[in-house]
Amino acid sequence: MEQEVGHLPVMQEEVIMALSPHPGSFQIDATVGGGGHASRILEAANPDGRLLGIDADARAIERSRRRLSGYGDRVTLRQVNFEAIGTIAPECGFGAVDGILMDLGVSSQQLDEDDRGFSFRSTERLDMRFDPSRGRPASEIIASYGDSELAAVFRRYGEEPHARRIARAIVAARGRQPIETPARLAEVVAEAVPRVPGRRRIHPATRVFQALRIEVNRELETLPLALEACLDLLRPDGRLCVISYHSLEDRIVKRFLARETKGCVCPPDIPVCVCGRRARVARLGAQPRRPSAEEVARNPRSRSARLRAARRLAA
Repeated sequence: MEQEVGHLPVMQEEVIMALSPHPGSFQIDATVGGGGHASRILEAANPDGRLLGIDADARAIERSRRRLSGYGDRVTLRQVNFEAIGTIAPECGFGAVDGILMDLGVSSQQLDEDDRGFSFRSTERLDMRFDPSRGRPASEIIASYGDSELAAVFRRYGEEPHARRIARAIVAARGRQPIETPARLAEVVAEAVPRVPGRRRIHPATRVFQALRIEVNRELETLPLALEACLDLLRPDGRLCVISYHSLEDRIVKRFLARETKGCVCPPDIPVCVCGRRARVARLGAQPRRPSAEEVARNPRSRSARLRAARRLAA
């Protein structure tokens, strides 16, 4: 299959090692994007392994449809947020599966599409929705939230140390003229953040844009729901593989897997287990795995990736 222009699937070989797809297996790519990981999974599962690809982004589904067309009826694609994976998977014949991949965050294509509102340089509408038919665009949040609400979003989802200062600057700027484009928002944020001479840093609006995207798409609300549903879909020895790109996502995944690797949680002074809890997964290898130096050099956007993987235990 042809390589998708402008996008390199992150930690591709590590994903294949973790999922271990094989002929006849049923796999789910819960964030199918442009189909890069999905294509590699299908190749590893030749000749008859099947894959369900889901994504909240209609454009991503169309990109995957083009890229994966050669696999015929081995591929099923659906536009839906992964929080609904527990419902959509059985409806598509994937009620019990051997592997599930979740590649979180925003894709390279979404960052590069000016009209999506993810890029600092875009002069198009400030949107940021993965599915533009649902929810509120970022422009409405910027226009309607008070400074305390904005500061809370920037602090909670962006871990932004200057959250209050930035929020006040946004409220003051929108009072003079509506903030309707990513470029204008980035400009307001950059003006509000104090400069430190001689220090090289990321764009000053990076954390604010991350926080807005998470708020718009409810990313940290839907992730725990999706993780729980994924375990229910996995067969014994089925594999769950999650790639995250910032500490908030990774912390949710880490804590979820830590909880699910535990058995009894009774207090230590109780001689006999009364909770009846059993571990549902076992970790696969060292956690988290990170991209190699060679991959980061080839694809700088992979540098923050963290991969965690687990194997479903028998009930």
